[in-house]
Amino acid sequence: MRGELTASGIDPASVVTAEEIGGGTYNRAVRLVLADGRRLVLKIAPSAPGLTYEHDLLETEAEYYRLASGPLPSVVGAGPGFLLMTEVPGVPWSEVSGTGPHLRTELGAIVARLHETTGDGFGYLQDPPHPTWPAAFTAMVDAILSDAVRYRVRLPRPGAEIAHLVRRHEPLLAQVTTPVLVHFDLWRGNILLDGGHVSGIIDAERAFWGDPVAEFVSLTLFRDLDEPLLTGYGAASLDAPARRRLTLYRVYLGLIMLVEMVPRRDANPDRERYVTAWLAENLDAAQRAV
Repeated sequence: MRGELTASGIDPASVVTAEEIGGGTYNRAVRLVLADGRRLVLKIAPSAPGLTYEHDLLETEAEYYRLASGPLPSVVGAGPGFLLMTEVPGVPWSEVSGTGPHLRTELGAIVARLHETTGDGFGYLQDPPHPTWPAAFTAMVDAILSDAVRYRVRLPRPGAEIAHLVRRHEPLLAQVTTPVLVHFDLWRGNILLDGGHVSGIIDAERAFWGDPVAEFVSLTLFRDLDEPLLTGYGAASLDAPARRRLTLYRVYLGLIMLVEMVPRRDANPDRERYVTAWLAENLDAAQRAV
């Protein structure tokens, strides 16, 4: 930890307290309080192998915070395998009960602002860009299917069948022509609340340039779209093509959630069954939409 602080221009001797932050499933995170009162978070990448796209993720997260506009951490320092940033006030939404729909509307407006950031190519920030969204998305799906083979993960459909299904939707994916910066991990654990409002968005390490509709996968994980969120986002609803693309992105996230259980040594059979069923449901929906 001393090396990361020094590289970021922080004197390690100025650290008053250092506390491990739980709840993460990939990187190690440490909350730091400095003698001058500043509160920082240091994230350190694991050395264990992961999925194909899980490389240089902290570099991606740092770039996301530099590019996007919203209630985000500020980058203090970054380098190979680490990210030092300011701490955003608040507690994870997943730890708060009894919240009203106004927060969903507020969140939708924040996401709309995040989506104002656009790029020149498609795909993960840490990888070479693709010229089109169909090229990027099919490559992303191919990579996770290869991971499934490598980790011997049992999928609800053969990998070749899933890849073929995605390619049959390439004309639909081609409707997306502007690369938008997508967080893609906006479940309630990565959304902070403070004083009855959304105070922060964190853990942007899985961001990519792509279809903004993909953001709604984690925003509505395991459930349907809700009106307050869409109202805040500025959309009365998603049209039929957008909903068909959303199903494809749910397939992609379902594949990730299922395959990553092996390298993360997650042996929870209930979680595996639930994710497998959700993935199969969305594969069936995508098949019907062809």
